[in-house]
Amino acid sequence: MRILITNDDGIEASGLKVLREIAAELSDNVWTVAPETDHSGAGHSMSLRNPVRMRKIDEQTYAVNGTPTDCVVMAVRHVMFDNPPDLVLSGVNIGQNLAEDVTYSGTIAAAFEGTLMGIRSIALSQAFNFRSGCEPCWETAKHFAANLVRQLLVPSWPENVLMNINFPNCLPDDLKGVLITEQGRRNRSALPVKELEDTWGRPYYWLGFAREVSRPEKDTDLWAVHNGCVSITPLSVDLTAGDTIRMLQKIKLTHK
Repeated sequence: MRILITNDDGIEASGLKVLREIAAELSDNVWTVAPETDHSGAGHSMSLRNPVRMRKIDEQTYAVNGTPTDCVVMAVRHVMFDNPPDLVLSGVNIGQNLAEDVTYSGTIAAAFEGTLMGIRSIALSQAFNFRSGCEPCWETAKHFAANLVRQLLVPSWPENVLMNINFPNCLPDDLKGVLITEQGRRNRSALPVKELEDTWGRPYYWLGFAREVSRPEKDTDLWAVHNGCVSITPLSVDLTAGDTIRMLQKIKLTHK
């Protein structure tokens, strides 16, 4: 099995090193194509107005000065063109990718792009308290990820589905289980805009979710990770709202 690994935190990120270890448990044919720098929050963006440059680190490791999506495109359509990967693994992200994070996340976007290219793709993230001053519990992802990926690869998936795995912020011995979950929804009031001034007196702004205790609905990704479980959420690249299509069809809209 040929595995492509990538991320959105950059080629030097600790989580990418963890992912290399995870991938090595699954195959001895692992390729890395990852961004030169941190592209967290890049979403499914692609470099169309600027050239993409790529730096070869070794025979199977490359750094790209672009987005996570660019990295998957470069890997599949250029670096590995003659023999494309059988699996794309993206991560391990520093911090969770839950609820609406999936629309912002470059980690998810890389798996999204892999799926669009017809390759089974899995995003992996390690929940983390950024205010703790401690390192993420990488051991949790290291301990469980390879076995979970093996199990996920046994059944066939629909071609338009990717898997989003989130590991809770706990030590391996404290893990309470694995749950198949739905995408949750955060309280949007927890998205503040903080205004500050630079040394010239001009305003600038920080955007980001407030770190607050939430009460997520049961069986969602937020609930699972909040309660010490691994969350596995199948995500579809088809964003069509089927129920709304059927509702609109009943109205029988016309051009007049």
